[in-house]
Amino acid sequence: MSFARVRALVVVALLAILALIFTVVALVRDTQSDAGLGAGCQEGWPKADVTLREPAEVKINVLNGTDQVGLASKIADDFQNRKFQIENKGDAPKTDDIAVLRYGPKGVGSAHLLRAYFLNNAVVDYDPERADATVDIILGSAFQQLATTTEVNQSLGDLGAPVAPPDTCPVQEE
Repeated sequence: MSFARVRALVVVALLAILALIFTVVALVRDTQSDAGLGAGCQEGWPKADVTLREPAEVKINVLNGTDQVGLASKIADDFQNRKFQIENKGDAPKTDDIAVLRYGPKGVGSAHLLRAYFLNNAVVDYDPERADATVDIILGSAFQQLATTTEVNQSLGDLGAPVAPPDTCPVQEE
């Protein structure tokens, strides 16, 4: 092996060792590893699950808040085709909105995902007393259709990460 080749290998090895050292130092000194999780929480505040869920992990109730017969069943089938877990279908009091999303502290991340299916035009109705993770979707008279997969992905990008409602402690549960 020539001297130039040995010198090149030494330089590459030195650069690899320096990169490893910088990576370890960055991980050890990371001050943002728990950013936004539990900071400033008051005792007694409910824990809001801000984990962005996959559709297969989200349980929903689809309710018809319009005069259109069978709308809840049709949209529930659409959600089921998109891998959501349908708990119930039925009727609800009439609403003029596109949709109303009702959820509790355990459904914050799930409701955030569902907002994207309505292009962030759904009214959110947070209930701090609700104990389950199921999200109620009440379809209103302004509803036309669910967003396409591309529109959902773009809307999720626009929405950013799920945010805990006021007077809750954000947690990420697995």
